[in-house]
Amino acid sequence: MRPNDKEIISAISEEPERGFRLLMSDYKEAVYWHIRRLVVSHADAQDATQETFIRIFRSLHRFRGESSLASWIYRIATNEALRSIERHKSDRVSLSGADTETRTLGNIATDEYVNFDDLEAVRLQKAILSLPTKQQLVFNLRYYDELSYDEIAKITDSTADNVKANYHIAKNKIIDFMNSTD
Repeated sequence: MRPNDKEIISAISEEPERGFRLLMSDYKEAVYWHIRRLVVSHADAQDATQETFIRIFRSLHRFRGESSLASWIYRIATNEALRSIERHKSDRVSLSGADTETRTLGNIATDEYVNFDDLEAVRLQKAILSLPTKQQLVFNLRYYDELSYDEIAKITDSTADNVKANYHIAKNKIIDFMNSTD
């Protein structure tokens, strides 16, 4: 049975090693895929995931329960993903060549974890990566992680209304991208 957040926090305060193992087993995969969708590269996602859990462990004593543990963890993971993107910005090639806010596909072609046989999935990834980072982040958190607008607002330090607007705009851009012919 999956432990709830209170059990994880309690375990960490009582037995830090066991509690952290619980935290990792419960959140590692979700955090990895959240980061992976943003940074694209498997190696970069692994590095950012590891750094995320180090930051979580070091700052868990500051968690006050003002948001859910998941929202707090996703916020740390998001910040780490954005740091990774910034560090590797010069390594990527823009899809449009003109929009510096536009995310890139620079290393997707060489990543063995991408299934290029599923052309629709590759096209969807290209559509998502063509979005500005904020829209990409909101879309991923809503579509893939199925988080509420309020949770996403806490993660992105925004309002639910702004998150809804960004999601709607992102969704329409993705639909337009998917319907366009190359």
